Amino acid sequence: MFEVSNSALLLWGWIVLALVFFVAEIFTAGFVLLCFGIGALAGAGAGFFGLGLAWQLIAFIVVSAGATLLSRPFAERVTSTGHQNLAGDRVLGKRAVVLQAIDPITSRGMVRVDTEEWRAESVDSRAIAKDSIVEVVGVDGVRLQVRPTGGQPHA
Repeated sequence: MFEVSNSALLLWGWIVLALVFFVAEIFTAGFVLLCFGIGALAGAGAGFFGLGLAWQLIAFIVVSAGATLLSRPFAERVTSTGHQNLAGDRVLGKRAVVLQAIDPITSRGMVRVDTEEWRAESVDSRAIAKDSIVEVVGVDGVRLQVRPTGGQPHA
């Protein structure tokens, strides 16, 4: 029969633990479990060279901590969400041409921003004439909130 020593079991235990951390990292963000997997491999390496459990644990802790500290800048850069302009947010601050007069009473109006046409409403509840230039100051659902720029109507 096979005779397996405690050190061999411990070595395989570190390897299995490393694999568990690597697989679990697939389902998380931040690269923390990856660092623990690297630390577990360091513990396995210490066991491979015949060092005792205490040294294996020290190798695991030191390498895991070091990998975590070294990977933080990369992890933050990769996983940071930042501000992404989605939907109407990408037109905030842009100028638009009024295609259909904006009437606050009937809540009707259309503007064109770049090549896109949007429903629009006036933020100060004033009517805005067709062909006027407006600035997009907000988004409410699928409507842009606009205000006159003070410029002349578009010819």
